Amino acid sequence: MPRSTGEPPSRAAAGGTGGTRDPRRAEGPSILTLTMNPAVDLCWEVEHLVGVGKNRARVRSVSAGGGGINVARDVLRFGGRATAVHTAGGEVGRRLDRLLDEEGVDHVAVGIDGETREALVLFEAGSRRSYHVVPPGPRLLAQEGRRCLDVLGRAAGGFSYVVASGSLPAGLPGDFYAAVARRVKEAGSRLVLDTSGPALRGALAEGVFLLRCNRKEAVGLLGREVRDFDDARAVNERVLAAGPTEIAVTALGGLGALCSTGQGHTELYAPPLPGEPLSDAGAGDSMVAALVVRLACGDDPVSACALGVATAAASMLTPSTEPFDRSVAQALRPEVRTRFQEGARTDRD
Repeated sequence: MPRSTGEPPSRAAAGGTGGTRDPRRAEGPSILTLTMNPAVDLCWEVEHLVGVGKNRARVRSVSAGGGGINVARDVLRFGGRATAVHTAGGEVGRRLDRLLDEEGVDHVAVGIDGETREALVLFEAGSRRSYHVVPPGPRLLAQEGRRCLDVLGRAAGGFSYVVASGSLPAGLPGDFYAAVARRVKEAGSRLVLDTSGPALRGALAEGVFLLRCNRKEAVGLLGREVRDFDDARAVNERVLAAGPTEIAVTALGGLGALCSTGQGHTELYAPPLPGEPLSDAGAGDSMVAALVVRLACGDDPVSACALGVATAAASMLTPSTEPFDRSVAQALRPEVRTRFQEGARTDRD
C-alpha cells in the first residue's frame, strides 16, 4: 500500500498487490519526485483510425503516469532509488495507487477530494502514429496544496535530489513551485524542475538547482518560437539571469538539447535513431531521470545531459510511455556529439 496522507503519513509502504519497493534496498543515488497532477495512462492500439463506424482497439498498456511518477520509474531503471510523492483522488486515484504497488514503485499518496485524471495514447499501427489526449485534471483546494508541501518538506531531507515535474492542477497558485523550491532548500536537497507556464516563471525568482524545459515550455520564457540552439541559448540565459539557478537545459526534440551553466553553453546533438520514432510521450521524463541519476552519481552537467539526450532518443522508439530499452540508451550515449561555447551571459554578470 502507499503511504497515505489523507491521515498522518505514518504507514510504511509495504504489501499491497505486488508490494512496494523499499528504496533502501536498491543501490545508487536516492531521488524524490513530486507529481501534483498525475494520471492513469491508457494506451490503445488500432490498425487504422476511421471517422465513420467503430474503431476496434486493443489495450497495449495501463500504467500510473505523470511527470514525477514517470521520472521515478525511470530512475529505478537506471539503478537508482526513488520515492514518488503524488496526489490521488477518487476511484482513478485508487487505481493509480494499485498500479504503482504492482509495479514496485515506492510512493506516498496525498489524498485529494477531486478525481485523478485518466490520459489516453491512441497508437495507429498502420501509420505508426501516436495521439496523446490529456484532460486538465482535478481542481485542488488550497489546503490540499499545503498538505503536499508539508509531506514534501518532511520527506525531502532524506534525498539528495528532488524532481518536481509536470503541470500544476487548477486551484494552485502560480508560485507553488517557488514554495516547493523553498521547502527543498530548507531540507538541504537540490531541486530539479520540469514544468511550464506561470508555474515555471514563478519558480525562477526563487531559484532551483536545475531547470529543464522543452520547446513548447520555453516559448513562455522567450516570447517566440524556439527553433534552434541560438533560441535555446537566449532561453537559458534568461533562466540563469532570473535567479540563483545553476543549470538550465532546453530540449530541442530531434536536434538535441542545450545545457548551460555560468561557464558557458554546450550544444548536445541528438544521436541518429536505430529505428522509426513512434512517440515522444514521456521522452522528457526519461531525459530528466537519466540526467538526475548521473548528477547524483557525481557526473558533470554536460556528461549527465548527454545520457539524458540519448535516453530521450531511446524512449521515442516505443509507443506511449512504455519503458525504453536501457541498453539502447547506453549504446546511443557515445553518439551524442557536443560543442561548447564559452561564456554564458546573464544579467548578473
